[in-house]
Amino acid sequence: MIRLPRMRPPTGAVAEIRIAAAVMALQSLALLAGSALLAVQTVQGKADDVGRALTDTAAALGAAVILAALAMGLLRLRAVARTPVVVLELLALPTGYSLAFQSGRPLVGVPVVLSALAVICLLFTPAARVQLER
Repeated sequence: MIRLPRMRPPTGAVAEIRIAAAVMALQSLALLAGSALLAVQTVQGKADDVGRALTDTAAALGAAVILAALAMGLLRLRAVARTPVVVLELLALPTGYSLAFQSGRPLVGVPVVLSALAVICLLFTPAARVQLER
């Protein structure tokens, strides 16, 4: 019989980790909504390149799943989740900047940048660092 390791309860996470996980959950939901919108537009024939639209849809869906899984990892106080979260949030910064200023979509790009900065800052607070370094 396979025995699964015991997990710490999510309620044990400090507020900073819970807030970071909630922001990541919102990011995940936004990516999920974006992938659904892109899929609908592709089906309706509004996509310029169907192959690229389907690839973008799959990438957004995959990113949504990964963000949700990492948010759960943080809530379960898995220290191994912190590094991928920080890397993904750092990658979101130039993406959000590009969306906001180079693509002329500040209503999309600014929330991406602000949420990425919020998650990074929350995970580097002393309380979060102590709890995730156990």
